Amino acid sequence: MKEIEGLLNAAVTFASMEIAVHKRLTEGLEKVAEHIVQTAKDEIGFYQPAIGPFQDWAELAESTEADKARKGFPSEAPLLRTGEFRDTWEHETQGFEAVIGSKDKRALWFEFGTVNMPPRPVLGPAVVHNEHKIRKILGRAAVRGITEGVAIHKSLGYHRSI
Repeated sequence: MKEIEGLLNAAVTFASMEIAVHKRLTEGLEKVAEHIVQTAKDEIGFYQPAIGPFQDWAELAESTEADKARKGFPSEAPLLRTGEFRDTWEHETQGFEAVIGSKDKRALWFEFGTVNMPPRPVLGPAVVHNEHKIRKILGRAAVRGITEGVAIHKSLGYHRSI
């Protein structure tokens, strides 16, 4: 009988921890996605230095700067004309998955470049910039989930250790 109580105790402990960890990690992933989107938005309009595997942004072509000036857009502000492209960055999370990006068809061209345009990556560097924050947020979420799971287990009246 004691072995069954021990197994039941362990099962309840692990189930409580799994539920709490899942909840906290999904909340953490939402925060991570929000940080990455904000960083991506903040990069637009400013020349970005090299980071991680991503090269620094090349200067805009003189013809591009001339066109922007003629149309009244800010100069020396790569990927920024009206702010519309910047404002298209968004995220969606579901469970342990996050989709981060822009529905603007030009985002792919900007991120990887084209035959006529050098890459000016936004998403990749935004992730690299947030690497420390991502680890911190998800690490804290996991620890919080584990401790909450143990607390739930104890509140159910199971006090024996496994």
